[in-house]
Amino acid sequence: MCHTGECGCGHQAPHSPHGMGHHQGCYGGGFGHRRFLTKEETTARLEEYLAYLKAETKGLEEYIAELKK
Repeated sequence: MCHTGECGCGHQAPHSPHGMGHHQGCYGGGFGHRRFLTKEETTARLEEYLAYLKAETKGLEEYIAELKK
């Protein structure tokens, strides 16, 4: 997910599924208006991202096991 244009800060985040990266607290509001995520929103996003990473890890482990056969 590209960060550019979402919050108007002009920075680009590394590509990640849930916007974790540069300015992870910015929330789009347009015209330079920013709202920072609450602690609960940040926690929910991080938990979602962790679940995604765990699924990716499982997929990689299965792929490695298949290659070893």
